[in-house]
Amino acid sequence: MKKVLTLARNLIQYFAVQTTLLDTLGNDLSPEMKTFYDMTLLDYAQAALVHDQFGQKRPIPKNGGKKIEFRAFTPLGKALVALTEGVTPDGNILDVTKIEAEVAQYGDFIVQSDILELTAIDNTILEATKLLGRQAGLTLDTITRNVLVSGTNVMYAPKVSGDTETPVTSRAALDTTAALTVDLVEQVVAELRAQNAPTINGDYVAIIHPYVAYDLMRDPDWRDPHKYVDTTNLYEGEIGKIAGVRFVQTTEAKIFAGADLASDSRTLTLSANISGAVTSISFSGGTVAANALVGRKIMINGVVAQVTANTNNSITVASTNFGSGTSGTTKIYPGEGGANGLAVFASLFIGDGAYGVTEVSGGGLQTIVKQKGSAGTADPLDQRSSVGWKALKTAEILLPTYLIRVESCSPRFSANAKAN
Repeated sequence: MKKVLTLARNLIQYFAVQTTLLDTLGNDLSPEMKTFYDMTLLDYAQAALVHDQFGQKRPIPKNGGKKIEFRAFTPLGKALVALTEGVTPDGNILDVTKIEAEVAQYGDFIVQSDILELTAIDNTILEATKLLGRQAGLTLDTITRNVLVSGTNVMYAPKVSGDTETPVTSRAALDTTAALTVDLVEQVVAELRAQNAPTINGDYVAIIHPYVAYDLMRDPDWRDPHKYVDTTNLYEGEIGKIAGVRFVQTTEAKIFAGADLASDSRTLTLSANISGAVTSISFSGGTVAANALVGRKIMINGVVAQVTANTNNSITVASTNFGSGTSGTTKIYPGEGGANGLAVFASLFIGDGAYGVTEVSGGGLQTIVKQKGSAGTADPLDQRSSVGWKALKTAEILLPTYLIRVESCSPRFSANAKAN
């Protein structure tokens, strides 16, 4: 980030001269300016790529189609047979699993008018490039994150009441007592070590949301970052270390939460009693358009079902036993999160080689600047210029046992946190 700002200050005069020359000589973007914009976009994008930091990197293949190949190497078994003097053993071979993924293209651009360029005090192309760089980084980071949280290796924070812990086996059962603790972190580490998951530079890494970090850092067993022996080479977003895990926080850590069920209410209320298995549920307490809930999940008495149809006063689901519900009393909650519609936070604990990603450098992320008049007959009066980005991106879980997703709630924040 500092490098970008320094470059910007040093090149302000250069841009002023270049802009005058371009107006006089034509619409070709100089190589120096192109390099500067590329560096600006890349630096701002990379600052947001928290989830990419710990993946196996693969370059975008040149003229190699849309497929990219990752490799997962199977660990070797123990060599327990003693060698015979003078006899060469059979040896071993590499057991490599080839995992192919298909890249997809993403991108966006900003158009600005000649009037804006003439009247603006700031270098508007540079400011647009910064905005687009942040957007590109967040977009590509989210693509990686969504792949990682789709893994099936998951642990749920237990519910805690005093000294009693109750195991949780589903997202829907998590409540505000099911928070991430140092004890749970130690359990995750034990699982990773039991799978012989290698560390990353000597430690495992966890990506967590700031709300989860807030709770974790209030655990008496938490160790602050200043307790590090070595405070250099910290990861982007790193906040501290405990139990052999370095913690990196980002607002882009996944939050599972359902949107409000009605346009004017988060929850709905049964308007007719239910008992046992039902397919139709009558409700009141909010304004709901016909079929607005199709595909959503609802929760009644802690039981989740997916909506297949709805009117403005009834919901249809596949036959589901919600238990007994009372008209005017029993609530219907969004079902995408935890108990009673609470937001659930996904924390990712990562060992080395757990997943692979495409690199943003070397063609993965590109800056495209179009100056006035470059569109030919589509811009006959040289009124529009644009700056944009496009990227080829994919991510893939390579070794599922090296990646554990821990789902938990936050006593302070789960009631109001929104899905991301």
